[in-house]
Amino acid sequence: MSARKLLIPRRKFLAGSAATLALSALARVPALARAPSLPYVVIGDWGRNGADDQREVGVQLGKTAGKIGSRFTISAGDNFYEDGVADLVDPQWQSSFEAIYAAPSLMTPWHVILGNHDYRGDVEAQLGYGAISPRWRLPARYYQRSEALGGGVGADYFYLDTSPFVTRYRGTKVKIDGQDTAAQVAWLDRALGASKAAWKIVIGHHPIRTTTEGAEQNTPELIGQVKPLLERHGVHVYINGHVHNQQHLAVDGVHYITSGAGSQTIAVPAGASGQFASASHGFMSVDHSADAFRFAFIDEAGKELYRAAIARG
Repeated sequence: MSARKLLIPRRKFLAGSAATLALSALARVPALARAPSLPYVVIGDWGRNGADDQREVGVQLGKTAGKIGSRFTISAGDNFYEDGVADLVDPQWQSSFEAIYAAPSLMTPWHVILGNHDYRGDVEAQLGYGAISPRWRLPARYYQRSEALGGGVGADYFYLDTSPFVTRYRGTKVKIDGQDTAAQVAWLDRALGASKAAWKIVIGHHPIRTTTEGAEQNTPELIGQVKPLLERHGVHVYINGHVHNQQHLAVDGVHYITSGAGSQTIAVPAGASGQFASASHGFMSVDHSADAFRFAFIDEAGKELYRAAIARG
């Protein structure tokens, strides 16, 4: 898998030959480079009191955010290990969040979703912490935001709550019982259908498709209930955490991007498919313009591991 790749619009990706697509993509590079953009960073699976390279990744996250002029941070869930937070004054708010991500460049909004480890603790505390730390933005278990990309082009971002879909969590420490997944699916279907934005980006903690197979990789419940909505409504990108590494895979016209390496990581099994996979600690930087969704994976030393651009189709 190549460390740098420019990807072409979804219709051409599905219909054209590899050689034709490569030439088509290269021809677009100058136009993409001139487009105005929305810069931000994405990190998932991070809260370990600074351990397991969380602190080192946090330093580089701040440096990259400053370099690109990041407007906000997206947290892809599993914000606090192992059992979420106990309440609004849990020491982990300081030891795993405030003291780690203290760079001035990270004092912008954090748009947050919940992971399965967050569901082991007090979810209501995470929903309420924005009253204490204004940069912490978790207005509901699932929600939508609209972003301006310049030139009158907009992007709608849909933040999901994926843990309640995972049937193996029922009756366990992951306290999802009582959550209405049918209502969430209906909301997502309506919201995606109503969106007039040129770009649609969906963020969920659990992966839908990954470069590797296995019980902790692809999520059957999301493949059955969410994947069809992404394809039907022309979603360009699905971003997730949960799998503790960095991955990029394009399937059925949707680009699946895993950014779950904010602290502890896991190996990438041999034979991984797709565009890219790495077990390095790190995070993701994004430069989203009217014409392209550019992203890069950065490791805990600040090295760029991979870069790609998804053109609007």
